[in-house]
Amino acid sequence: MINHVTKIAKVSIGKSNPVRIMGILNTSPESFYKKSVKTSKTMIKDAVKKIEDDGADFIDVGGMSTAPYLSTIISEKIESSRILNAIKIIQDHSNIPISVDTCRSHVAKVALENNVEIINDISGLKYDEQMQKIISKYHPDLILCAFSKSIVKGNQVEKTKQLIEQSLKIAKKSGISSQKIVVDPSIGFFRKTGKGPFFTKISSDWVSRDLSIIQNLKKIKGKFPILVSVSNKSFIGSILEKEDPSDRLPGTIAAETISVLNGADIIRTHNVASAKDAISIAKYLSK
Repeated sequence: MINHVTKIAKVSIGKSNPVRIMGILNTSPESFYKKSVKTSKTMIKDAVKKIEDDGADFIDVGGMSTAPYLSTIISEKIESSRILNAIKIIQDHSNIPISVDTCRSHVAKVALENNVEIINDISGLKYDEQMQKIISKYHPDLILCAFSKSIVKGNQVEKTKQLIEQSLKIAKKSGISSQKIVVDPSIGFFRKTGKGPFFTKISSDWVSRDLSIIQNLKKIKGKFPILVSVSNKSFIGSILEKEDPSDRLPGTIAAETISVLNGADIIRTHNVASAKDAISIAKYLSK
């Protein structure tokens, strides 16, 4: 049970507040979901307007794909340039709160120096040893994802909870108030094998792992609000035998709806309008 008031970019999260929606803006051409990639000024401006008009509470900007099955590492300079370009365009055309999806300290620093309020670190502050210094200096709101540099065996629900607790300790050491933190169980980032350094290696079946996490969100979240990002992800494609992410919308909506019923406080999605409708129905049915 959340026992404190959590605010991310001044938006109240959890408890009796509505389930919030975070719209995804990818500026990385190497992203797994090509339809979500926006690179030109016009594309970014139009995408932001649609995300906002469709009812998102935040926009999450990514400058480098971290999909485990892709070799997508780019330089911090390129990632920072993509992020900064998108930030400027968003700020020129909208007041929507911005989250930056990065686990690299230099990129986070660039974002925070340009008035971004939220850092969404898929490594839970563990990938880049300099990230803690940046977080300590700028005190952003945080989304902390479950992550381990070493292989994770055993009960995946319990292990995920433990990994998140490790990240919460790092955040506390960095002087971040618990009222500025949301946790994320990292759906899609626990794999047997992968091509990049941004995933957690497990010995068990990764589809079963992702399903068990969605089924046990309340056990994992503890006293913190939880963000769930299942949009168009591989476990949906695996179950439905849909290789093209563009074919996964119905599966995505089902997974997002179940996530809300199981305790999700924020849904991070490529499909803001559809997610908003699904969340509305889920909340009515859960009363």
